[in-house]
Amino acid sequence: MSKLVKVAFAAVAGFVAGVLVAPKSGKETRDDIKAKAEDAKEQVAEKAEQAKAAAGAAAQSVKKGAAKVEKEAKGFAKSAAKSGKNVASEAEKLAGEAKVRAGRAAKDASKTIKQVEASAKRELSNKNKR
Repeated sequence: MSKLVKVAFAAVAGFVAGVLVAPKSGKETRDDIKAKAEDAKEQVAEKAEQAKAAAGAAAQSVKKGAAKVEKEAKGFAKSAAKSGKNVASEAEKLAGEAKVRAGRAAKDASKTIKQVEASAKRELSNKNKR
């Protein structure tokens, strides 16, 4: 049972108890009880309407928050996808550059090997002539 209903029930019960022990005629007592019951009914209806409005406002707030989170998540996903494409493109460029440099290094190594072989042959030839 909600706190509001408990408070309303306690107020009505207290009033009824007070009316029942008051020195009034039966008709006056019934009229007082009826008037207070109607007042309590109106107050409960008013509080229920306020609670409904507050719940509606909270629901709207939650919807707005969810929409904002969704927008942020979509933006993050788009940014991550773009970053992934940039990284892949950069990796592709670096791989191409590494291939070119490896080719140059292989050519330089081959040239150096030929020079060493030529030099070794000359040295052997010079030693054989002596």
